Amino acid sequence: MTYKLNEHAGNAVRVWILLVAALVLGFTFSSVPNAAAQTVIPPTTPAAITPPEGNRAFLVGHAFGTQGYVCLPASKPGDNPWAVNSARPEATLFTDILGLPFQIITHFLSPDARPNKFAPEPVPLGGNATWQSSLDSSRVWAAVTAQGGSIPAGSDPTSCPNSGSIPCLLLQSIGNQTGPTGGQFLANVTFIQRLNTKGGTVPTISCTVGQTQLVPYSADYYFYRAEE
Repeated sequence: MTYKLNEHAGNAVRVWILLVAALVLGFTFSSVPNAAAQTVIPPTTPAAITPPEGNRAFLVGHAFGTQGYVCLPASKPGDNPWAVNSARPEATLFTDILGLPFQIITHFLSPDARPNKFAPEPVPLGGNATWQSSLDSSRVWAAVTAQGGSIPAGSDPTSCPNSGSIPCLLLQSIGNQTGPTGGQFLANVTFIQRLNTKGGTVPTISCTVGQTQLVPYSADYYFYRAEE
C-alpha cells in the first residue's frame, strides 16, 4: 500500500509539473511572442543552410519520429527502388520545460491550404511538409529553398555531424495559417533549419512494389521569423 501511495503521489507531482509547464509555455509563446527569441541560439551553419539576414530564430524543437518510404518500380537497372521523393515525415517536436520534455509541434505531410509567393505552382497534390503547433494549432508549410538549401549529413561537425543520416536542410515557408482561434505561434515563420539529423535514410534492402518502410530519425528544428 505504501508503494502504491508513493507511486500515485509521484504521478500527481509529474502531472502538476506538466500543467504548470503548459501554462508557462503557453503564456510565454502566446502573450510574449518575442521573449524566446533572445534565448534561442542556433549553431553556426554553412552558407547553404543559413537563413538570410533579417530573420531570427525564436524556437527550437527536438524531433523524434520516422521518415516513410515507398518501393516503386526502378526506372533503370541499378536504381534504388525506394522513392526518395516519397519520404513522408511523421514526428513530434519537444522542448524541455522544468527538466521534462513537453510536446510543442507535430510534423507531417498535408496540403498547403494557404500558399504564399514562394509556393510551387501547382501546389503538390501529395502534400507538403507541415509543422502544426500543439498549443494553438497554427501551421507552417515549408520546402527546401530554391537555392538548394541542403548539406550532406556528416559534412559539418557543428550543425550536421552524423554521417549516414538524412541531410541537414534550410526550408522556406511556402504557406502559413493561424489557428482556429487566431493563434499566431507558427503563423509568421519564415524559415526552418533541420539540423543534427540522426537516421532516417533511404532503405537499401530489396523490396516489392508498393511496400512501405518507416525509418526512425531524430533532428533539431530551428524556427525563424522576420526581425521586427
